[in-house]
Amino acid sequence: MFFLKKLRHSITLHPRYFGRDIQEFVKSKLYQDVEGTCTGRYGYIITVVQVESISRGNLIPGLGSAEFEIVYQAIVFKPFKYEVLDGVVNNVSKMGVFAEVGPLSVFISTYGIPTDMKFDPNGNPPCFQSEDQTIEKGTLIRLKIIGLKMEPNEIKAIGTIKEDYLGMIGQ
Repeated sequence: MFFLKKLRHSITLHPRYFGRDIQEFVKSKLYQDVEGTCTGRYGYIITVVQVESISRGNLIPGLGSAEFEIVYQAIVFKPFKYEVLDGVVNNVSKMGVFAEVGPLSVFISTYGIPTDMKFDPNGNPPCFQSEDQTIEKGTLIRLKIIGLKMEPNEIKAIGTIKEDYLGMIGQ
């Protein structure tokens, strides 16, 4: 789920940023470039914890810009298949439910929702409900990831709440 990972990133700077505050500018550019992004290999980069090293800038011939290689530690969020997570429902339709687990969006189709829960399109807001549970926008749920698709800049997930101890939290 959450990991502390050592990563590398390179930044190209225009000559106008060269000066005595270049190290601080390179760090702030690193934060802008990587925090909140997603890589299929490492997951979502939540935050940069520590900058371990910044290389000396290598000038790029013909441009005058310099390229810096940065080694840093970051907290990353990488979900795994069959992992149980807590999330918040952000959309309900007759096809299923979308839940947010931090930066990850998980789709739970009607096949992943218990059979005793029925879609109520007339509810305000629309919801899935049974005798003892109602899942609507804003509901906290515990889900299990049953499928993941890692793409270069995004992770897509499919989940279920059809097993024991899954579903609405805090009934």
